[in-house]
Amino acid sequence: MECPHLGSSVCIAPDSAKFPQGSPSSWCCSVCRSNKSPWVCLTCSSVHCGRYVNGHAKKHYEDAQIPMTNHKKTEKQEKVQHTVCMDCSSYSTYCYRCDDFVVNDTKLGLVQKVREHLQNLENSAFPSDRHRKRKLLENSSLNSKLLKVNGSTTALCATGLRNLGNTCFMNAILQSLSNIQQFCCYFKELPAVELRNGKTAGRRTYHTRSQGDNNVSLVEEFRKTLCALWQGSQTAFSPESLFYVVWKIMPNFRGYQQQDAHEFMRYLLDHLHLELQGGFNGVSRSVILQENSSLSSASNKCCINGASTVVTAIFGGILQNEVNCLICGTESRKFDPFLDLSLDIPSQFRNKRTKNQESGPMCTLRDCLRSFTDLEELDETELYMCHKCKKKQKSTKKFWIQKLPKVLCLHLKRFHWTAYLRNKVDTYVEFPLRGLDMKCYLLEPENSGPESCLYDLAAVVVHHGSGVGSGHYTAYAAHEGRWFHFNDSTVTLTDEETVVKAKAYILFYVERQAKSGSDKL
Repeated sequence: MECPHLGSSVCIAPDSAKFPQGSPSSWCCSVCRSNKSPWVCLTCSSVHCGRYVNGHAKKHYEDAQIPMTNHKKTEKQEKVQHTVCMDCSSYSTYCYRCDDFVVNDTKLGLVQKVREHLQNLENSAFPSDRHRKRKLLENSSLNSKLLKVNGSTTALCATGLRNLGNTCFMNAILQSLSNIQQFCCYFKELPAVELRNGKTAGRRTYHTRSQGDNNVSLVEEFRKTLCALWQGSQTAFSPESLFYVVWKIMPNFRGYQQQDAHEFMRYLLDHLHLELQGGFNGVSRSVILQENSSLSSASNKCCINGASTVVTAIFGGILQNEVNCLICGTESRKFDPFLDLSLDIPSQFRNKRTKNQESGPMCTLRDCLRSFTDLEELDETELYMCHKCKKKQKSTKKFWIQKLPKVLCLHLKRFHWTAYLRNKVDTYVEFPLRGLDMKCYLLEPENSGPESCLYDLAAVVVHHGSGVGSGHYTAYAAHEGRWFHFNDSTVTLTDEETVVKAKAYILFYVERQAKSGSDKL
């Protein structure tokens, strides 16, 4: 955003004497001495930690505020607001008064000069400092970076995602999807975008139907991001190119405010689906999809918004919505495709906040599924228009699952409107790591195979905090038999006991492969 406070807040000139020694990315907070997420104040050059460490950078701003009782503030008073700071690792600029990231500069270009100076300090850091920093990074998380497998030491191969400014909602979804193996492999195996010939040689050509913008491709940036996540790099990958495309084609997610992870996932899958329908790199979607017969046959049964794609082939299922008029008994049936199921947490469990809390029964995922599929009498605000009675009548509604997807995505509805507030339901919901049996929710369970209704957990998205517009998102995901915790740029090995204690927001279950069926997921 264009910040109006730069002129009064950016007061330091690029002078190495005013900054701490060493590389900026390893500077320590002047309060807690943490070297994680250092930010430098562009008013006084003091260094503090970011809000996801101990929040001393924000506290520095708050402590420096002048009481606003005197409307005629002097120029000197205006300059001590300590409003603007810069990330010492990414060099992005943030204004606390605007509560947003800043894209403009002062008339003298001071922000860019400070940015260039920090980059020069980073690049010219003393070899001893670089060596010491490298050793710290290697030794500080040795237990989380290495794992004993069959007596040998295996390096952590997962890569984190940089937080670009409250983009943890996006990072958690991307890390989860990167661990849905068949979905991830499909995109990683797509051809890279073609290069133009002639005068524009070297520039990438993007093929997209996204809101008529021919300069961006969500599929291509999504593909590049997935390719970067499992290359073994311990340096966090910056998804800024993907985020730029998201801004272009999904206006709801422009800016750096916290967003809802489930809403982002739905927008992402819907736009990937639409773009793949239009073809990619000149190759028809149907040609690419037909390379995998199991995906092709499955996707033809569940088409959302036209032709099928890998999105509907893997996440697509079909619900039967059955409504019965309570006056004349007329039955109405409708089939609806879905990419995920949003489940209410039953009201009787909403005071149960922790797994070990003894009072009251434990809420389970099966309770939430049963609440979703049980027969429900619609209230006065949801009267059904009966075609036989020719007026709105009281009725009952019931959902059946006609077709299960290969990947079952379950969204627990933790945010509810009460009066004018959107509150969080912080109830712990017990969920299985293996063997989630969906057979009892099927419309025709007798037609399903013995293993086709069993699902194993692949990933979990967790929301930490009290509100949808605040807090923090992380993800747990299984990869090659090991569980990882993805917290933006930090990736650590974890165990099943930790995963099952999480207060899940989104659960990704993968259909269990039949032992003798080569065409199963």
